Amino acid sequence: MSYADRVPAARVSLPVAALAAGVAAWWALVAVFEVPPYLLPAPGAVAARLVGQPDLYVRSARATLRTVLAGGAVGVCAGFGAAAVVATSSVLRRALYPYLVTARVLPKVAVAPLLLVYLGTGTGTALAFVALVSFFPTFVSSAAGLRGTPEAYLDLLRSVDAGRVETLAFVRIPAALPAIFAGLKQSAALAVVGAVVAEWIVTDEGLGYLVLVGAENVQTDLVMAAVVVLFVEGMAVYGLVAAVENRVSWQ
Repeated sequence: MSYADRVPAARVSLPVAALAAGVAAWWALVAVFEVPPYLLPAPGAVAARLVGQPDLYVRSARATLRTVLAGGAVGVCAGFGAAAVVATSSVLRRALYPYLVTARVLPKVAVAPLLLVYLGTGTGTALAFVALVSFFPTFVSSAAGLRGTPEAYLDLLRSVDAGRVETLAFVRIPAALPAIFAGLKQSAALAVVGAVVAEWIVTDEGLGYLVLVGAENVQTDLVMAAVVVLFVEGMAVYGLVAAVENRVSWQ
Protein backbone atom coordinates (compact mmCIF):
# COMPACT_ATOMS: atom_id res chain seq x y z
CA MET A 1 0.00 0.00 0.00
CA SER A 2 1.38 3.41 -0.98
CA TYR A 3 1.94 6.31 1.40
CA ALA A 4 -0.99 8.24 -0.10
CA ASP A 5 -3.30 5.26 0.53
CA ARG A 6 -2.12 4.82 4.13
CA VAL A 7 -2.37 8.53 4.97
CA PRO A 8 -5.55 10.06 3.47
CA ALA A 9 -4.36 13.62 4.22
CA ALA A 10 -1.46 13.03 1.85
CA ARG A 11 -3.88 13.07 -1.07
CA VAL A 12 -4.29 16.80 -0.44
CA SER A 13 -0.98 17.74 1.14
CA LEU A 14 1.22 16.18 -1.55
CA PRO A 15 -0.38 18.03 -4.49
CA VAL A 16 -0.32 21.27 -2.50
CA ALA A 17 3.36 20.74 -1.68
CA ALA A 18 4.11 20.04 -5.35
CA LEU A 19 2.30 23.23 -6.37
CA ALA A 20 4.21 25.27 -3.79
CA ALA A 21 7.50 23.79 -5.00
CA GLY A 22 6.61 24.64 -8.59
CA VAL A 23 5.77 28.25 -7.73
CA ALA A 24 8.98 28.55 -5.71
CA ALA A 25 11.01 27.21 -8.63
CA TRP A 26 9.27 29.67 -10.94
CA TRP A 27 10.10 32.58 -8.62
CA ALA A 28 13.71 31.42 -8.23
CA LEU A 29 14.15 31.10 -12.00
CA VAL A 30 12.94 34.65 -12.58
CA ALA A 31 14.99 36.09 -9.71
CA VAL A 32 18.27 34.26 -10.29
CA PHE A 33 18.42 34.66 -14.05
CA GLU A 34 16.74 38.08 -14.09
CA VAL A 35 14.26 37.01 -16.71
CA PRO A 36 12.55 40.04 -18.32
CA PRO A 37 8.86 40.36 -17.39
CA TYR A 38 7.80 40.24 -21.03
CA LEU A 39 9.30 36.75 -21.26
CA LEU A 40 8.28 35.35 -17.91
CA PRO A 41 6.69 37.51 -15.21
CA ALA A 42 7.26 36.69 -11.56
CA PRO A 43 4.48 34.89 -9.63
CA GLY A 44 3.84 38.12 -7.74
CA ALA A 45 3.15 40.02 -10.96
CA VAL A 46 0.65 37.39 -12.06
CA ALA A 47 -1.02 37.45 -8.65
CA ALA A 48 -1.20 41.25 -8.85
CA ARG A 49 -3.01 40.95 -12.17
CA LEU A 50 -5.54 38.56 -10.68
CA VAL A 51 -6.11 40.67 -7.58
CA GLY A 52 -6.16 43.95 -9.50
CA GLN A 53 -8.78 42.90 -12.06
CA PRO A 54 -10.88 40.16 -10.46
CA ASP A 55 -14.05 41.07 -12.38
CA LEU A 56 -12.29 40.62 -15.71
CA TYR A 57 -11.13 37.10 -14.88
CA VAL A 58 -14.38 36.06 -13.23
CA ARG A 59 -16.35 37.25 -16.24
CA SER A 60 -13.99 35.53 -18.68
CA ALA A 61 -13.94 32.31 -16.63
CA ARG A 62 -17.73 32.27 -16.54
CA ALA A 63 -17.94 32.64 -20.33
CA THR A 64 -15.43 29.83 -20.89
CA LEU A 65 -17.15 27.58 -18.36
CA ARG A 66 -20.51 28.05 -20.11
CA THR A 67 -18.95 26.99 -23.40
CA VAL A 68 -17.19 24.01 -21.81
CA LEU A 69 -20.26 22.72 -19.98
CA ALA A 70 -22.82 23.31 -22.72
CA GLY A 71 -20.69 22.16 -25.64
CA GLY A 72 -19.16 19.33 -23.64
CA ALA A 73 -22.57 18.08 -22.54
CA VAL A 74 -23.79 17.95 -26.13
CA GLY A 75 -20.65 16.16 -27.30
CA VAL A 76 -20.67 13.65 -24.45
CA CYS A 77 -24.36 12.81 -24.84
CA ALA A 78 -23.95 12.41 -28.61
CA GLY A 79 -20.84 10.29 -28.13
CA PHE A 80 -22.49 7.99 -25.61
CA GLY A 81 -25.64 7.72 -27.71
CA ALA A 82 -23.62 6.77 -30.79
CA ALA A 83 -21.65 4.24 -28.73
CA ALA A 84 -24.86 2.66 -27.42
CA VAL A 85 -26.28 2.36 -30.94
CA VAL A 86 -23.07 0.89 -32.32
CA ALA A 87 -22.75 -1.56 -29.42
CA THR A 88 -26.30 -2.88 -29.70
CA SER A 89 -26.70 -3.03 -33.48
CA SER A 90 -24.33 -5.25 -35.45
CA VAL A 91 -25.47 -3.72 -38.74
CA LEU A 92 -24.77 -0.14 -37.68
CA ARG A 93 -21.54 -1.21 -36.00
CA ARG A 94 -20.20 -2.65 -39.23
CA ALA A 95 -21.47 0.31 -41.24
CA LEU A 96 -20.42 3.25 -39.04
CA TYR A 97 -17.81 2.20 -36.50
CA PRO A 98 -14.80 2.22 -38.87
CA TYR A 99 -15.59 5.75 -40.03
CA LEU A 100 -16.24 7.13 -36.57
CA VAL A 101 -13.01 5.67 -35.21
CA THR A 102 -11.03 6.92 -38.21
CA ALA A 103 -12.54 10.39 -37.89
CA ARG A 104 -11.04 10.61 -34.42
CA VAL A 105 -7.57 11.15 -35.88
CA LEU A 106 -8.76 14.08 -38.00
CA PRO A 107 -7.31 17.31 -36.55
CA LYS A 108 -10.34 19.11 -35.16
CA VAL A 109 -8.75 22.51 -35.79
CA ALA A 110 -9.01 21.73 -39.51
CA VAL A 111 -12.80 21.57 -39.13
CA ALA A 112 -13.05 24.95 -37.39
CA PRO A 113 -12.97 26.98 -40.66
CA LEU A 114 -15.86 24.88 -41.99
CA LEU A 115 -17.89 25.57 -38.85
CA LEU A 116 -17.07 29.24 -39.32
CA VAL A 117 -18.43 29.11 -42.89
CA TYR A 118 -21.58 27.21 -41.96
CA LEU A 119 -22.43 28.79 -38.61
CA GLY A 120 -20.61 32.13 -38.68
CA THR A 121 -18.95 33.70 -35.67
CA GLY A 122 -20.38 33.62 -32.21
CA THR A 123 -21.23 31.35 -29.33
CA GLY A 124 -23.03 28.77 -31.47
CA THR A 125 -19.89 27.98 -33.43
CA ALA A 126 -17.84 27.72 -30.23
CA LEU A 127 -20.36 25.29 -28.75
CA ALA A 128 -20.34 23.18 -31.92
CA PHE A 129 -16.54 22.98 -31.88
CA VAL A 130 -16.41 21.98 -28.21
CA ALA A 131 -19.10 19.37 -28.82
CA LEU A 132 -17.06 17.99 -31.72
CA VAL A 133 -13.84 17.58 -29.74
CA SER A 134 -15.76 16.10 -26.79
CA PHE A 135 -17.62 13.57 -28.91
CA PHE A 136 -14.84 11.19 -29.93
CA PRO A 137 -13.19 10.27 -26.59
CA THR A 138 -16.57 9.43 -25.08
CA PHE A 139 -17.67 7.53 -28.16
CA VAL A 140 -14.53 5.41 -28.53
CA SER A 141 -14.17 4.53 -24.84
CA SER A 142 -17.89 3.91 -24.31
CA ALA A 143 -18.19 1.78 -27.44
CA ALA A 144 -15.24 -0.35 -26.35
CA GLY A 145 -16.66 -0.74 -22.85
CA LEU A 146 -20.18 -1.58 -24.01
CA ARG A 147 -18.91 -4.13 -26.50
CA GLY A 148 -16.69 -5.72 -23.85
CA THR A 149 -19.57 -6.97 -21.71
CA PRO A 150 -18.85 -10.55 -20.54
CA GLU A 151 -20.66 -13.02 -22.78
CA ALA A 152 -21.94 -14.95 -19.75
CA TYR A 153 -23.95 -11.89 -18.67
CA LEU A 154 -25.45 -11.52 -22.13
CA ASP A 155 -26.35 -15.20 -22.26
CA LEU A 156 -28.17 -14.86 -18.95
CA LEU A 157 -30.23 -11.95 -20.28
CA ARG A 158 -31.03 -13.84 -23.47
CA SER A 159 -32.29 -16.77 -21.40
CA VAL A 160 -35.00 -14.54 -19.93
CA ASP A 161 -35.82 -12.89 -23.26
CA ALA A 162 -34.51 -9.49 -22.19
CA GLY A 163 -34.62 -6.85 -24.94
CA ARG A 164 -31.81 -4.63 -26.13
CA VAL A 165 -32.86 -1.72 -23.91
CA GLU A 166 -32.94 -3.86 -20.77
CA THR A 167 -29.62 -5.46 -21.64
CA LEU A 168 -28.06 -2.07 -22.23
CA ALA A 169 -29.42 -0.49 -19.05
CA PHE A 170 -28.90 -3.35 -16.59
CA VAL A 171 -25.83 -5.14 -17.92
CA ARG A 172 -23.83 -3.34 -20.58
CA ILE A 173 -23.71 0.12 -18.97
CA PRO A 174 -22.85 -1.05 -15.41
CA ALA A 175 -20.12 -3.34 -16.77
CA ALA A 176 -18.74 -0.54 -18.97
CA LEU A 177 -18.66 2.22 -16.33
CA PRO A 178 -14.83 2.30 -15.96
CA ALA A 179 -14.40 2.70 -19.73
CA ILE A 180 -17.22 5.25 -19.94
CA PHE A 181 -15.72 7.44 -17.24
CA ALA A 182 -12.27 7.15 -18.80
CA GLY A 183 -13.75 8.63 -21.95
CA LEU A 184 -15.62 11.30 -20.00
CA LYS A 185 -12.40 12.44 -18.34
CA GLN A 186 -10.70 12.76 -21.71
CA SER A 187 -13.70 14.67 -23.05
CA ALA A 188 -13.65 17.02 -20.05
CA ALA A 189 -10.01 17.90 -20.64
CA LEU A 190 -10.47 18.32 -24.39
CA ALA A 191 -13.60 20.44 -23.88
CA VAL A 192 -11.48 23.05 -22.10
CA VAL A 193 -8.91 22.96 -24.90
CA GLY A 194 -11.66 23.21 -27.51
CA ALA A 195 -13.23 26.18 -25.75
CA VAL A 196 -9.92 28.06 -25.79
CA VAL A 197 -9.34 27.35 -29.49
CA ALA A 198 -12.90 28.42 -30.30
CA GLU A 199 -12.46 31.65 -28.36
CA TRP A 200 -9.34 32.39 -30.38
CA ILE A 201 -11.26 32.04 -33.63
CA VAL A 202 -14.93 32.92 -33.30
CA THR A 203 -15.71 34.80 -30.07
CA ASP A 204 -14.65 37.95 -28.28
CA GLU A 205 -15.00 36.73 -24.70
CA GLY A 206 -13.62 34.06 -22.40
CA LEU A 207 -10.20 33.12 -21.08
CA GLY A 208 -8.97 32.04 -24.52
CA TYR A 209 -9.78 35.46 -25.93
CA LEU A 210 -8.02 37.04 -22.96
CA VAL A 211 -4.90 34.98 -23.71
CA LEU A 212 -5.03 36.11 -27.34
CA VAL A 213 -5.37 39.78 -26.41
CA GLY A 214 -2.53 39.56 -23.92
CA ALA A 215 -0.24 37.86 -26.44
CA GLU A 216 -0.99 40.43 -29.13
CA ASN A 217 -0.12 43.27 -26.73
CA VAL A 218 2.91 41.49 -25.22
CA GLN A 219 1.27 41.52 -21.80
CA THR A 220 2.71 38.26 -20.56
CA ASP A 221 1.41 38.77 -17.03
CA LEU A 222 -2.12 39.03 -18.44
CA VAL A 223 -1.58 35.83 -20.42
CA MET A 224 -0.15 33.96 -17.42
CA ALA A 225 -3.00 35.11 -15.16
CA ALA A 226 -5.55 33.86 -17.69
CA VAL A 227 -3.67 30.55 -17.98
CA VAL A 228 -3.71 30.15 -14.18
CA VAL A 229 -7.48 30.67 -14.07
CA LEU A 230 -7.88 28.33 -17.03
CA PHE A 231 -5.83 25.68 -15.22
CA VAL A 232 -8.03 25.98 -12.13
CA GLU A 233 -11.17 25.78 -14.23
CA GLY A 234 -9.92 22.74 -16.12
CA MET A 235 -9.03 20.99 -12.87
CA ALA A 236 -12.50 21.78 -11.51
CA VAL A 237 -14.26 20.30 -14.55
CA TYR A 238 -12.06 17.19 -14.48
CA GLY A 239 -12.55 16.91 -10.71
CA LEU A 240 -16.33 17.07 -11.14
CA VAL A 241 -16.25 14.07 -13.49
CA ALA A 242 -13.92 12.20 -11.10
CA ALA A 243 -16.23 12.97 -8.16
CA VAL A 244 -19.24 11.60 -10.05
CA GLU A 245 -17.23 8.50 -10.91
CA ASN A 246 -16.30 7.96 -7.27
CA ARG A 247 -19.91 8.41 -6.21
CA VAL A 248 -21.18 5.96 -8.80
CA SER A 249 -18.45 3.44 -7.97
CA TRP A 250 -19.43 3.35 -4.31
CA GLN A 251 -23.10 2.65 -5.07
